[in-house]
Amino acid sequence: MAKNILVVDDDEMMRSFLSTVLREAGYAVEESRNGADGLGKLAGSDFDLVVTDLRMPDLSGLEVMRQGKALRPDARWVIITAYGSIGNAVEAMKAGASDYLAKPLRDPEELRHVIDRVLREADAEARVALLSEELGRQFPPPEMIFLGERMGQVHRLVRDVAPTTATVLIAGASGTGKELVARVIHGLSPRRSGPFVAVHCAALAETLLESELFGHERGAFTGAMAARKGRFELADGGTVFLDEISDISPAVQVKLLRVLQEREFERVGGAKTISVDVRVVAATNRDLKAEVSAGRFREDLYYRLNVFPVVLPSLVERREAILPLAEYFVGKFAAAFGKRISGFTAAARSALDAYTWPGNVRELQNVMERSVILAHGEIDLKHLNLEPVREVVPSSKGALRETERETIRRVLAEAGGNRKQAARILGISLRTLQYRIKDYGF
Repeated sequence: MAKNILVVDDDEMMRSFLSTVLREAGYAVEESRNGADGLGKLAGSDFDLVVTDLRMPDLSGLEVMRQGKALRPDARWVIITAYGSIGNAVEAMKAGASDYLAKPLRDPEELRHVIDRVLREADAEARVALLSEELGRQFPPPEMIFLGERMGQVHRLVRDVAPTTATVLIAGASGTGKELVARVIHGLSPRRSGPFVAVHCAALAETLLESELFGHERGAFTGAMAARKGRFELADGGTVFLDEISDISPAVQVKLLRVLQEREFERVGGAKTISVDVRVVAATNRDLKAEVSAGRFREDLYYRLNVFPVVLPSLVERREAILPLAEYFVGKFAAAFGKRISGFTAAARSALDAYTWPGNVRELQNVMERSVILAHGEIDLKHLNLEPVREVVPSSKGALRETERETIRRVLAEAGGNRKQAARILGISLRTLQYRIKDYGF
C-alpha cells in the first residue's frame, strides 16, 4: 500500500519538483499551496508524512507542523529551509520534525533518501508499539506447544498451511493455545518479517471493535479527537489474528467479509477506500457451524474463514503432555523468580495427572506460577491448590463438555458464587468463565 505524502510549499516550481520526484518513487502525493490549505487537507485526509517549506507568507512551516500534529499525531514531518536558515530547521527538529532538507535542492536522490528513511523508521516504531505488550512474555518452544500425538498432528497441518496465503480458522476450548499456534503459522510463513497483530474481539464493544479493526477519522464519534489507523492497516504485509471471532456483531461481520474478499475497507467515518495485504488467522472457542445454524453468524463469512480448519485438543485429551508442560513452566517461573525448585512430589504428580484442567494449558501455566511462588524445594500437593478427581478421559466432545460443566459448577459453589474467585481457582480469565456460565446456562 502506497504511503500518502502531503507537500506544502508556496513556491509552485519547488512544490511541483517535490511532488514529481515523490510520485516517481511510488508515493501517493497531494499538494497544498500554503499553510492554511495544508491544514485543511490534514483535517480531511490521512497522511503518513508531510513535507513543508519553513518560510511561507500565511503560516510558517513550524506553525503548520504544530497545528498539524494535533490533527495527525502519527504523521512524520520533513522541513525544507533555505541554506542560511539552518538554525530554524534545528528549532523545527526540536519541535518534532523527523528531518530537514536545505535549499537549493537539486538532487532528487537526496529527497528520496530522506523520505524513505523517515518512513522506514516510522514503520519500525509502529511495529515496536504493536509488540510492546509482548515484552517479557515467553512462549513455549514449538516442541512444547505441539507435545503429544494429537498436537503432533496439528503441527503437521500448521507446517503445511504456513507457507501459503490461505485463511486459517483455529478452533479449540479456551486456554488450548490458539494464539500460540497462530504465531507459529506467522513465524513459518513468508510474512514472518511483517507484523503479527492480535485482536481479541470479545473484549470490545461493537463500535470500539470496528474502530480497532478498521481505524477511524477525526470526529467519527465522540472522543475521536484525531484520525487513527486500525489493526488491518498496521498489519499490512503481515498477519492479523482475530481471536474469539464468533463474538463479532452482524455489522462488523459484513465489513470483515469484504476485507476477506477484496482486501479493502473504509475507516469509521471515512470515505477513502484503503487497500491492505494481510493474511487472516481467526480463532473460536465455539462451534461456528452451530452459530451459523442459529442465525448468529453469517454463512458466507464462515466459509471465507474456514478455508483451512485446525482443531486443537483440550489438555485432558493429551494427558501425556501434562507433566512435561508442568515441568517446563516450573523451570520458566523458577528462573524468573530466582528460586530453586527440585521437582514434584509423587502426590503432586498424581494430582496433576488426575485433574480435569477446564482452563487447559493456560490454567496449567497459572497453577505452576502460583506453585513456584509458594514452594521451597519440591512442589507438593498443597502448593497446587487442586482437588484431584480421577476420571476416565472423556471419549466424546459431549462427555468432555459435561465434565467441564460440572467442574465449573463445583468450583462456583466452593467460591460461594463469587465469579472472580472461581476464575482464579480455575486459572482462567473472568471473561472466559462468564462465557462458560452463559454457554452452560447456569
